[in-house]
Amino acid sequence: MIANRRLQRIGRVMTLGAALLAATMAPAIAADDAPKQGGTLVYASLSGPGTLDPQVAASMVDLEVIHHLYEGLVTIDGTYNTKPLLAREIKVSDDQKTYTFLLRKGVKFHNGKVMTSDDVKATFERYARVSPNKSVLEDVESYEAPDPDTFVIRLKKVNSAFLDVLKTPVYPFVILPAEQKDKPARGIDVIGTGVFKLGQWVKDSHLVLQRFDDYVPDDRADGPDGFAGKRTAYVDAVRFNFVPEANARVAALQTGEAVFTSTIPPELAARLKGQKHLQEVTVYPYCQQYFILHSQQAPTDQPLVRQAIREAVHVDDIMKVIGASRKNHSMVYPDGAYYGGEATNGHYDRNDPKKAGELLKQAGYNNEPIVLQTNNNYDYMRDSILVLSEQLKAAGMNVKIDMTDWTTNASNLQTGKGNWNVSTTSFCSNPILGPQQWQAMIYNFPHVKDDKVLDDAYDTFYKTADQEGRKQAWLTIEQRVLDQAYMIKVADRGNVQVLNTRKVGGFEPYYMNHFWNVWLK
Repeated sequence: MIANRRLQRIGRVMTLGAALLAATMAPAIAADDAPKQGGTLVYASLSGPGTLDPQVAASMVDLEVIHHLYEGLVTIDGTYNTKPLLAREIKVSDDQKTYTFLLRKGVKFHNGKVMTSDDVKATFERYARVSPNKSVLEDVESYEAPDPDTFVIRLKKVNSAFLDVLKTPVYPFVILPAEQKDKPARGIDVIGTGVFKLGQWVKDSHLVLQRFDDYVPDDRADGPDGFAGKRTAYVDAVRFNFVPEANARVAALQTGEAVFTSTIPPELAARLKGQKHLQEVTVYPYCQQYFILHSQQAPTDQPLVRQAIREAVHVDDIMKVIGASRKNHSMVYPDGAYYGGEATNGHYDRNDPKKAGELLKQAGYNNEPIVLQTNNNYDYMRDSILVLSEQLKAAGMNVKIDMTDWTTNASNLQTGKGNWNVSTTSFCSNPILGPQQWQAMIYNFPHVKDDKVLDDAYDTFYKTADQEGRKQAWLTIEQRVLDQAYMIKVADRGNVQVLNTRKVGGFEPYYMNHFWNVWLK
C-alpha cells in the first residue's frame, strides 16, 4: 500500500465513475462463461509499433504492446488512480522528499533473472538520460538501492504529484534489467517482467506476444484493475496483425481471421450490426484530438501565425470526418478535478477566416508555405488535415500537404524534424490523468522553448500541496497553451472497435487495449 495517506490522495486528478468510462458493450458476456487456457488471439491492429523501448514510446500502437511486456513500480487502476504494482509498499517521509519503495519479492524478467533494486535504479538512470520525458526527474537528488528489495528516491524539493508522475502509461516508468542501462534510445533488448514476452516481430506484417510461463502475478488482488491488480495470461499468444486499411480490418473479423479489431470508422461498424456475435465497443474517455503547431519552424514560429491558424479552424466540419467524437474546449474532461469550465473557453472552434487574415497581415505573412504533415495509417488524422487545409486556404494561407506513414509522422512530432508546421494527433492518458501527465506533451510536441509563463505555472503546480492551488496553476497552463496556439483542440474522440463475442471472453473496455485475463472460447 502507499503508506502516507496524504500522498495516497495527492494527484487523484480524476475521480472517474461509470458515467465517464462510458464503454458500451452489449450484450454482456455470459456470467457462466468460465476462463479457458490456450490458443492464439488474433488482433487486427492498424499499425505496427515503431519502437518497443518504453522510455521513448508515446504512440498508442507502441504502448498497446509495451504494457503487455513491462511493468512499473506503480501504475493506473480502472479509474486511473495510482496503485502499486512491482512495489509492495511505498513509504513517504514527513517532509515529502524521500520515497521508499519496497519491492515485491521473486519477480522475474523474461530472461529468468530475478528483479532487484539494482534493476530499478539502473532503469531510472537510463530514463533520465534518454527519455523525452526526462524533465520530470529534474527534482531528483539521488537514487539508492540499500538492499535488493528496497529502492529509494530522494528529491531536491517537494513535488506534490511525484507518485502520479511515475504512474504515466506514456513514456512509462517500467522496469528494465540493469544490463540495459547504457543502451541507446530504441536500442534495448525487449525484456520485461510482464505477463507476456516478445515472440516474433516482423516489421510491416505482424507481432506475436507469448505467455510468460514464469510470470509472478500480484497476489494482493483477486483480479485485474485497469493496469493494476492480478494479471493472468489465459491465451498462449496474442498476434497483432498490422492492417492499416479499416475495410481490411472489418473483413478480417467477418472471415474469422481476427477476433478483435482496433479503431474503425462508425459507418463500417454499422455494417456489422446484423451479425450479433460481432459486437461494437465504443469507449469514452479515450483520446482528445489536437492540431500541433511547430513553434520553432517558420512561419509557425510566430505566435500571430499560429493564432491565425487557430482562428481559421471550424471544428464542426472536422468532426464530420473523425468518427465518434464530442465537442469539448478543454484539455481535460468535464468530470475531472482540473476542469475549468468557461474559464478556459474562448479559443475553441473559432471559424473566423476574416480574423485569421487580419492576424496574418499583422504577422507580415508573405505567402510562405505552411506544411501540414499527416499519415495514411490513421484515417481520421489524414482526413482532418485535408479538411484543415481547405479552411486555411480560405483564410489566405499557402498550404502544402506532406503525406507520410505514422511511424515517421510520430517520430517527427517528437523530434521536431521533417520540416512540418502543423500536424495532428490524439492524446489519451494526458486529459485523463491531468497536469503532470500533460507536461511532456505540452513542451515536446509543439517544441516549446523559453516560455516563462508555462515554466512558472508548472513550478507552482508541483510545489502546491492543496488541490485548489494546483487547479489554478493548471488553468494558467491551459490558457497559455491555447492562447499561444501551441496546440489547437479539435474534439474528444471515442474509440470504436469490434469484438467477436462468440470466440472471446473476459475483455474489459479501457482506454488502452490489453489482453491479460482474456480467453478464447
